[in-house]
Amino acid sequence: MRTRRTWRGRTPAPRQRMPRVRLLLDRTAALLRGRRGAWVGGGALLVVCALVAVWLFGGDDDAAAPPDARARQYQDFDACLLTDEDGIKAGTPAAAVWQGMEAASGDTRARVTHVPVMGEQTAANALPHLNGLVQRDCEVVLATGAAQTETVRKAAGDHPGVRFVVVGSAAGDVAAGNLTVVAPGAGLADEVADAVRRAVKDVPQEAKRPNS
Repeated sequence: MRTRRTWRGRTPAPRQRMPRVRLLLDRTAALLRGRRGAWVGGGALLVVCALVAVWLFGGDDDAAAPPDARARQYQDFDACLLTDEDGIKAGTPAAAVWQGMEAASGDTRARVTHVPVMGEQTAANALPHLNGLVQRDCEVVLATGAAQTETVRKAAGDHPGVRFVVVGSAAGDVAAGNLTVVAPGAGLADEVADAVRRAVKDVPQEAKRPNS
């Protein structure tokens, strides 16, 4: 029954076209049988054939529609957030960090992403996740959560080509020029956004290739 209903739904389209095509052909035949058929026959036939071809084989209007001009173009720049297993759940510091990252992405067209550390919340378990972000060529790596920030503090000096941003206290940080510490609180999102914007600005222009 389903196949039959589908077949019935598709048949009206060609039936609507055929009467018009036949009418054009009948008029052409009548014209060719008239007194002036000898000199107008060739031209009329060409016109009718062209009309029939356009009618039967005209392209779909939707297929010719232009691409969506609103499609966003991103720079070849990635800001990656490392969180605990709660991710960017509302009310957590990670949610505020993510808000700041999205704000910076809107201004700079940098790509942003977040990766939660699942399982045991220790620096040892967070390290493989951090290494994965570095291997993915994240230009900026941000971290929230005790285990995640501890891992970044220890590893920042080993990756001088990457910018790191952690949420917490500045006390006890390693002496790494590529590490920025932002304090939790009401202004966290704005501080994160500014840190990402500065990192994007410092990247050489030739390295910023637009991506769709």
